[in-house]
Order: sequence, then C-alpha cells, then structure tokens
Amino acid sequence: MAILRLGSKSEAFHREGNSWICTSGLPSDVNINIGEMSFQLHKFPLLSRSRLLRKLIEDCSNGDGASFSLRLDDLPGGAIAFELVSKFCYGVKIELNAQNVVSVRCAAEYLHMTDEYGKGNLISQTESFLNEVLGNWADSIRALEACEEVMAHAEDLHIVSRCIDSLATKACADPSLFGWPLAGRKSNQSPETTSLWNGISTMTKTKPTSDNWWYEDVTFLSLPLYRRLILAIESRGMRPESIAASVVYYARRYLPLMNRQSSFDDANPGPNILNPSESGQRALLEEIVGLIPSKKGVTSTKFLIRLLRTAMVLHASPSCREILEKRVGSQLDQASLVDLLIPNMGHSETLYDIDCVQRILDHFFLEEQAAAVATPDNIVEEGQLTNESNSMAPMTTVARLIDVFLAEVAPDVNFKLPKFEALASSMPDYARPLDDGLYHAIDMYLKAHPWITDPEREQLCRLMNCQKLSLEASTHAAQNERLPLRVIVQVLFFEQLRLRKSISGWFFVSDNLENSANPSGNVGLKKDGSHHATDGEDDVMHRVSELEKDCSGMKEELRKLMKYKRSWKNFTRRLGFSKSQSCCSKRSKPSNLRAIPHQL
Repeated sequence: MAILRLGSKSEAFHREGNSWICTSGLPSDVNINIGEMSFQLHKFPLLSRSRLLRKLIEDCSNGDGASFSLRLDDLPGGAIAFELVSKFCYGVKIELNAQNVVSVRCAAEYLHMTDEYGKGNLISQTESFLNEVLGNWADSIRALEACEEVMAHAEDLHIVSRCIDSLATKACADPSLFGWPLAGRKSNQSPETTSLWNGISTMTKTKPTSDNWWYEDVTFLSLPLYRRLILAIESRGMRPESIAASVVYYARRYLPLMNRQSSFDDANPGPNILNPSESGQRALLEEIVGLIPSKKGVTSTKFLIRLLRTAMVLHASPSCREILEKRVGSQLDQASLVDLLIPNMGHSETLYDIDCVQRILDHFFLEEQAAAVATPDNIVEEGQLTNESNSMAPMTTVARLIDVFLAEVAPDVNFKLPKFEALASSMPDYARPLDDGLYHAIDMYLKAHPWITDPEREQLCRLMNCQKLSLEASTHAAQNERLPLRVIVQVLFFEQLRLRKSISGWFFVSDNLENSANPSGNVGLKKDGSHHATDGEDDVMHRVSELEKDCSGMKEELRKLMKYKRSWKNFTRRLGFSKSQSCCSKRSKPSNLRAIPHQL
C-alpha cells in the first residue's frame, strides 16, 4: 500500500474523552466542534493554512483575545479527517494512505487549503499522492471504497470517475505486463512465495494469471460503484464472457439464494443471509439483470434460471422476470430437467410452475423463428453447405427436454389436462424423431389421473404419432391397458406394416445379392440339383422368424384384450337390464323359427 508521510514534529495532541487537546504549552483560544468531538486548538496555525478557517476566525474574534467556538459539522470525513488536517497545520507527523487520502483531499478542498496559504499546502500534497495511488490496482480499489463516505464531495472533485477509469483500464489490460499486485485483499506475502539465496530473501516469480483475476476484488464495491465500473469496462472492449462471469461472481456473493442447490430450498431461505432486507436484495437482483451482457450464450442457462427462481422468491418486478424468461428461452436447448423444475410461487395448485415453462418455451420458438428469418435457406455463400441436422439440433434437444419434463410433472394430480396438451403440442411434429418420450409422459399422466373420461383419453393420445414409436415402445403400448382400444389397434397395425415392409425389403436385397453373385442362375444348387441355403438367406430367415413370433405375440395379446372386453359386455348384459332387453326384443325382426311346443 502506498504511504505519504508529512510533517516533522513529534506528536503534540492527546485525547481526553471526546476532546483533542494540543499540548504546545499555550492555552487554546479556539474550540472547533465536529459532531460529538471537540478540538481545543490555536488560531494562528489554522488561519495560516485555510481560507475558510481564517474567515470564520476573523468573523468570531472580537479582538480581546478571548477563546470562542466554531462548528464544522459539514466537513467531509468528519472528526477523523479533521484530526489529520489539524495535525498538518501544526506540522505534526501524519501518514496518508489509500484509505484516508480521499477524505483528507475532500476536507482540504472544503477548507480551501490551497498553495495561496502556504507552499505545499494540503490540497497539492493530497492531489499528488492520489495520482500515485491510482497507479496501483489494490490502492485504487481501496480509494474507490473510501469514496462511499464522502460521495458527493468525491464526485465534485472527480475522484470517483478517476478511480473507475483507472480500474477499468487495468482490468482490460494484462496485469503481468505491468507488475500490478493482484488480489488486493490477500496481498500479504506468504512463506511459500519467498526463497533464500545467500541469506537474502527474494520474491519468487509471479504465477500466471487468468482472466478472472479481478473478479473478487470488485465484489467488495457497493452496487452503484460496481455498476459504473462494469459499464466502464464494457465500453473499453472487454469480452462479454468476462463481464458475465464477473456479474455471476458478484451475484453469488450478495444473493444467498443463488447458492442453493435444491429447488425447494429456494422457497425457504435460511437465516444466514448477507443482506436480510428483501427490498434491498430485490433492487440488487434487478440491477444485476440489467448488467448481464445481452449476447446469447455468454451466461449459462443454469445461472439464468437460478436468477429467475430468486426473482420469484423476492417478488421482483414483472419486467425483470420477463427479461429473464426471454434470456432462458433464447438458450433453452442448454437447460437440463433439474433447471426446469421451478417451484411454484404463485396461486396455482401445481407443484412446479408449468406456466413459466410454457412462457419460456414460447420465447424459444420466437428466437428460432427470428433466426430462421435472418438466415433464409435459399441464401448460401460459396463454399458453404447448409447442415440441416445442426439447425435442427436445438429443436430436437428442446423437444426431448419437454417430454422428460412432462413425464416428471405428470404425476401431479393438480396438473390439468389442457395445460398438459398445450405444453406437449407446442413442439412441432418434425422436432421429435421418435415419440417414445411423449408416449412415456402420456402413460405417466394416465396412470396418475385414472378418473379422466374416455373421450379425454382419446384426445390425449392424439398428441403422439403411433408410426413414430420404437419397437420397445410399441410392444409396451400394445399391452398397456390404460390406452384406448383404438390406439392399441393403431399401434399393432403400424407395427404389422413395418414388419411387412422389412420382410419385403430383406427379400429384395437377398434376391439382388443372389443375382449379382451368380448371373447364370445356378446359385445355391448342389451337384444333384438340390437347393443349398447361403449365409445371407439363413440370416434373413432367422430375422423373419423372430418378427413373425413378435407379430403373433401382439396378435394374441390383442385377441385376449378383445375377448376380455367382449366377455365384459356379456357379463353386463347378464346382470339384467330388463327394460333395455325388452326394447331390443321389440325392435328386432320376427324369427322364422317355429316355437317349440310345451311338452305335456
């Protein structure tokens, strides 16, 4: 830390309670009061250095030599700063450093201690030393923090802007090129960083630094000063990734809810919070949201969703939450299932916030549409090929994520069917190469909501495409009693079509291989003219046999299911609905069979 030593006289002040007394041997003739502290001093050392004190002393002095009192409650820095000022006026030894030079500089300006009232007066001395302080990173941080106590005066003297400019310039440069000390809070030399050579202690080489060397130091600044520093750093061309990382570091320090891992722990914040004021944390969060760079991808989706959860807990403004939802939606393909499990803080009865996920998904589609309009498919630069699979990757990833999310929240008994359908149908059909995930979500919903009606089951199952089910999913669906019968029939129908297509394709390939191998048409014939099966035919026949077994099994299951439903109808008829039976007999055609006479 830089230090400036002024004065040559030994200590001539001592404190008694709330009073500072000058022990120069002469009785004091002026008493200066600042707050609860009083200074019993002499007129001539003060008026020889300060224009303001000279004016006040001349106005209060009546010429008879009697002592009088003055009040300087508005002095920047208060009694602590005036103690150093008064010692300077008496020529007593004082030490200025990065933590007190700002208040002393403001006090000197307030008292008009210019060189007109003595060469090398306090204004020129502190101004020169302040320039030295701003040449060091750690001292600049300390000086900027000290501006908090005298903010209005420091702003008028441009000390705050000078500190911020100094820090922003250093943050954007490579610190190893200038030998700036890093981590001003941990600048003490440790034993591991020194070495001995011939009994002389020397510093070891500085370890390589990374881009985040300045993150921790700036977190000690208040939010207004930190905001101004980040804006200054951004204006100097700092990478958005570094700015975003610094904002994340700052947010984790002052928003304790950001550090919670469990989704439901966020809803019940613990007692160990740095800032217990909810309004203060809410204002801090809204400012942090405004500082995050707008470039897509520079901030992780996990952090943005945690910030959104915290905003919900702290009841942040709707505009703040909307901004976060848009940011999350723009990079939803980078989210995970745990990220989307946002606890419900509203009046809805569901465990998780389904409406929030729906809004995030809507913002994702808007971003995708805007990207598609910005880069039309028919415009391709020379030497550049469009990669359709890469362009579809985010949509496919989000579709898979939504299906997993629906399966996770489906067991919630308060999850209404319209919301399930709205969220599931939001994804276009081309986004799902397979509908296995959607089928699993529908099955979980039917299992947790057995009371829904048959028409509602039919409507729910229309969300999935039975032709896009895998073999495992089709086998499960064919045996699923929770599905409507029409869906099971569709699954078996499309599976049989798939089987026929596969068999015909394999036979076509087998024939082509046979013809290409033996154009003469003598393939597979032994010397006696009998047919000899090749390895390819054996493999095809084996796979056909397996498929026939699977098809037979599915048909048998369907036959059992139809028999079960038919027996159930017969059972209900036998229970005796006489009225309906009589009505049916009346409407039936007369039989041609003759009545059997009663036996006597």
